[in-house]
This record gives sequence, C-alpha cells and structure tokens, in this order.
Amino acid sequence: MGFMLASVLMLGTWKLSPGHLTITQEDIDAAVRESLEKEPLPSAAAKAYEAILPSVVRVTGLMNDKDEGEDSPEEKAMGRSLGTGVVIIDNGTILTNLHVVSGAKRIKVRFADGHESEATLVGAQPENDLAVLRASSLPDDLQAATMRSTADLRPGEEVIAVGHPFGIGPSVSQGVVSGLKREFRNPEGERTLTNLIQFDAAANPGNSGGPLVTMDGQVVGIVTAILNPSEQRTFIGIGFAVPIENAASAAGMPPF
Repeated sequence: MGFMLASVLMLGTWKLSPGHLTITQEDIDAAVRESLEKEPLPSAAAKAYEAILPSVVRVTGLMNDKDEGEDSPEEKAMGRSLGTGVVIIDNGTILTNLHVVSGAKRIKVRFADGHESEATLVGAQPENDLAVLRASSLPDDLQAATMRSTADLRPGEEVIAVGHPFGIGPSVSQGVVSGLKREFRNPEGERTLTNLIQFDAAANPGNSGGPLVTMDGQVVGIVTAILNPSEQRTFIGIGFAVPIENAASAAGMPPF
C-alpha cells in the first residue's frame, strides 16, 4: 500500500514538475489542423479515382478494315465507336458495353499506362448491353478492379464515373446514386434494360462501358446509358449503370 501511494505521489510530482507540459486534446486538434493546412488530405473521390484508374481502358471499335486506329483525320473519318472498359481479371479480361463494339471489324484497347492492344469479343449479354473482351497483349503489372456487391448500395451514396467522354480521358466525375432498380428503353425502342442503378455523376458518349465506383474504390456498376429528352446527346443529370452482379455473370464469374 505504501509503495502504491509513493508511486502515485511520484507520478503526480512528474506531471506537475517545472519543464513538463501536459498535452491536452486541444493541443492535438490544433496540431492536426496545422498539418492539414500544410498538406491537405486527398478527397474521397480522388482516392477512389486513384484506386480504379489502373483498371480503366479506352475501347475503340474500328468499323473499317483499313482503319489502324491512328488519330489522323483520314482514319477518323472512317467511322469508329468509342467507349470505355474496365479490367476485371488480370489476364486481360475487360467488361464494356455491347453497343460500343457491336458491328466492329476490329477492337483496340488502350490501357492506363498507354499500352495498346488488339482485343477480341469473347462473350456477350445483349439483355444487359454487356460485352466481354480479351486483350491479346498486356501491360506490365496489370491490375484488375475490385468489385463490390450492390446488395447494400443505397440512394444518396457517393459514386464516381470514370471513362473517356467524347474521347477525352481518362476523366472522372462525382455524384450520388439517385435510385435503384430503374428501367431504361433505348431511343430506338429496340431494348428495355432493367434493374439499373440511376446516378447523377456526369456521363456522356464515350463513358459507355466504364466503371461506376464507390468511395472505397470498388466497382458497383458498368455505365451503359444516359437519359436524353433532346437530340443533343449531352448529360442532363440522369445516367444508368448495369449492376456489377449482372456484369460479372456476363464474364462467367460467380455471383457475390
């Protein structure tokens, strides 16, 4: 008992002795604020973008056998279909929209590091506008995206859309999940897509086939359509994505 009392007295003396300062929670908070002012932390959207970027590819459908995929005016005039894809298996398996590659004579993909490759169509799921590609050559250290079940996805949850709108990219836009289990009928009236994720992150032609990503950097959907009441083909705030469960099944992957 006497030893314990002496220890307490010694501890009290150490805390109160001159030259020793007691650090309070206010001191810690002030130090953290000062550190953040000097080096702000990246936003959640920025971290999600960094996580998914190595898995995002540009997809080009070449409609003419003479088109080599170069950016010359002559070749651009031959007609192409431009979209986005996401690597889901590190053997070069890529998910995109079927309408991006439908009718293409050849398919080319460009990975995040600039590596370009021919790709072949190895699977399709027309009812969900999904296509599965396989690249013939791969960049070093190819990273497959991490996919997440949509079972716990909720309206209001923040998401980003990553892709190549109008060929500009990779580009990222941020928004929220606006609704679930939506339906969309394409302008030609040929097909109605069901069980879609509605979102308001900006998407435009060229985003098709790109990933819809949560703030933890995981893919929950494949961007497939935007609502266009006019003929301008520009985004008005309503986009749709196929849930990743459907997309994974198109590639023969097991459900979550």
